[in-house]
Amino acid sequence: MAKSDNNKGRRPSKSFNGGDRKKPFDKKFSSKPRRNAPRKTSNPDEIRLNRYIANAGICSRREADTYIAAGNVTVNGKTVTEMGFKVKRSDDVRFDGKRLDLEKKEYILLNKPKNFITTTSDEKGRRTVMELVSSASKNRLLPVGRLDRNTTGLLLFTNDGDLTKKLTHPKHNVRKIYHVHLDNNLSLGDLHKIEAGLELEDGAITVDSVSYIQGAPKREVGVEIHSGRNRIVRRIFEHLGYNVTKLDRVIFAGLTKKDLPRGHWRHLTEQEVVNLKNIK
Repeated sequence: MAKSDNNKGRRPSKSFNGGDRKKPFDKKFSSKPRRNAPRKTSNPDEIRLNRYIANAGICSRREADTYIAAGNVTVNGKTVTEMGFKVKRSDDVRFDGKRLDLEKKEYILLNKPKNFITTTSDEKGRRTVMELVSSASKNRLLPVGRLDRNTTGLLLFTNDGDLTKKLTHPKHNVRKIYHVHLDNNLSLGDLHKIEAGLELEDGAITVDSVSYIQGAPKREVGVEIHSGRNRIVRRIFEHLGYNVTKLDRVIFAGLTKKDLPRGHWRHLTEQEVVNLKNIK
């Protein structure tokens, strides 16, 4: 690298008599080279507590800090509230009394069929999406967001708490496209109303795009939306007097249903995981 030219054209310092005489050596400084203080090296067997919790799929690191400060976390039987606290992989780390284990991050994509609810358990004994991915991993994977019982299509499962938060937070505008089947043809006027935005009982809603499905009857519509409000796609059309007879999520955060039959799951590729983590 070229040296800086910042000193070009400057006059010699006044501390040098005649410009070539050296300043007397200050006795308080030793002429012997100073020994560098030993550097602190990080222990590869240690990990920050908030990261440990996030890696276990509980929540994001930032949320973990909140839980730590609130006293929800113990290490080897003692409550830890210190920010930046480090633990060893062999330590007994518990969240609300349940022991956590460091897990390898896993990402499973399911093409959800009808009549399964998006929850980890159901008091009424209804079938849950967890049954469909029970053989996918030994780790505890959780669904990212949710699909209604009668809504089909793409549903992601993971133990990556940070990614889950990113994909479900509205500010990241995660792209979701639905194939909507209606009980009647959608009029052009109503299509334009949806494009312009509607005022629902819980506030205004706009879609990113809406259009007829090419080559299909006008009762089949494609809707792109990033809102995660409950039953939002169905409510948009119900507001205009239509009943949704079938709703299928065909794209989620860039992931598609290609080569994934209904009721089946697959692991994401490394590139797909990179793409998800690069979502801004």
